[in-house]
Amino acid sequence: MAKVKICGITTQAALLHAISSGADFVGLVHFEKSPRHLSIEAARALAAEAKALGKARSVVLLVNPSDELVAEVVSKIAPEIIQLHGRETPQRVAAIHRLTEGCDIWKAVAVATAKDVTAAKAYLAPGHADLLLFDAKPPAGATRPGGNALAFDWAILEGVAQRNDFALAGGLTPDNVAAAVALTGAAIVDVSSGVESAPGQKDPALVERFIAAASEVGQSAQK
Repeated sequence: MAKVKICGITTQAALLHAISSGADFVGLVHFEKSPRHLSIEAARALAAEAKALGKARSVVLLVNPSDELVAEVVSKIAPEIIQLHGRETPQRVAAIHRLTEGCDIWKAVAVATAKDVTAAKAYLAPGHADLLLFDAKPPAGATRPGGNALAFDWAILEGVAQRNDFALAGGLTPDNVAAAVALTGAAIVDVSSGVESAPGQKDPALVERFIAAASEVGQSAQK
């Protein structure tokens, strides 16, 4: 059974609903070009609420952050996980890892071919990323590195799950997440626009359907 991350949470109501519906991770975006952008203060309040409930881990998404921003996020938000979703190199990921002792680092990698997947292994060197998140490459001219509702050919991830746990994102919806998990063996599925009624507005019914569909894959395998 894949764990579920509901990303792009922007309100307390959305946070509480995602957690009560069974989300394992809640994603808080700090990136001004995103319709799901949260200020440091807003992200801190939501992360604190998630921590108090103790049922889901908070993930703060950053894009090409400076050392100063990383330090501010760690000191003020205190997330359990930081997701790097920019063009950070393996060396930069390692440097951020050193700045965030006690915080897991996920690195989102945009992929379109099997070669992209192979190249991503560099991020898993000791002291670098704790987990890779494979996402679709953004279209030409896109202003955001993710959250574009685009899927990629999941077949390029063949065999990856046998070597390392990973997260899968990009174009996932309640209707295709079960097939995605069955084909790729992803340990975590990450959704944002696929459970929204409008950019930044989570649809409660879609959130519930997504989590149920991701859970059913594991249940079927165990029967």
